[in-house]
Amino acid sequence: MAHPAAQTKPDAPFFVRFWGVRGSIACPGSDYVRYGGNTSCLEMRCGGHMLIFDGGTGLREFGEMLMKEAPIDADMFFTHTHLDHINGVPFFRPLFDKQNRFTISAGHLDETIGLRAVLGQLMEAPIFPVPLEVFGSDMTFCDFEVGDTLTPRPGLTVRTAQLNHPNEATGYRVMHGGKSICYVTDTEHRKDGPDQNILSLIEGADIFIYDATYTDDEYPNYAGWGHSTWQEGMRLAEAAGVKTYVIFHHDPGHDDAFMDKVAKAAKRARPGTVVAREGMVLIP
Repeated sequence: MAHPAAQTKPDAPFFVRFWGVRGSIACPGSDYVRYGGNTSCLEMRCGGHMLIFDGGTGLREFGEMLMKEAPIDADMFFTHTHLDHINGVPFFRPLFDKQNRFTISAGHLDETIGLRAVLGQLMEAPIFPVPLEVFGSDMTFCDFEVGDTLTPRPGLTVRTAQLNHPNEATGYRVMHGGKSICYVTDTEHRKDGPDQNILSLIEGADIFIYDATYTDDEYPNYAGWGHSTWQEGMRLAEAAGVKTYVIFHHDPGHDDAFMDKVAKAAKRARPGTVVAREGMVLIP
């Protein structure tokens, strides 16, 4: 059965669509139907250009839809390369098609190892049966320095910022046509006040997608794990004057019933707050 997101294409010059909203590990089963069980993957369309953020298990189904759009020329950005954000890459069918072209970028790796090498290790025996070289598409790998401002296409600007996560991670602000979407996941909030890197990145954003893995009550049990809470995301959204705040990177222990309670509490605390679901489309 086709994913609901594959059945419609928004008539908007700039939008974000969610193909994976879960953190840490994919969660199949009847308790994860309404919000989805796939790990992080976003599609953005900016004036006809395609951006892909993260390659979790949600990337596989996105790829199935994209097969109808070949030839594809897209930019793919990774927040970081922990397994839940890259384990959909080997199953992304457009990478096998020689008609397609991808620029694949990350900003969290140092000079000792680049993005191509990391993805190569993922697809290396005895972990995976075929190597990265099996892909037939034209792939260009780019390791930028976090903090850089990128201009992947005319009329499209991507700002980047350092996040607080083990092995590092990058937050993104995509700007097109006077609108902005911020993708800030896998980051732990600071104990001494709001994270200034994030506040600067998201100031006045139209859409702010944030790592809301835990609740404030749960967080003390997971301090140091590199994740934040939906309440902290709300505090950041308020401080930065964000229009729409999106709760993202749901904990695998938070089933549909739990997320319904989060959605209700969040909307009561800040009307207009959204809990990310697979297939959901937002237009800034």
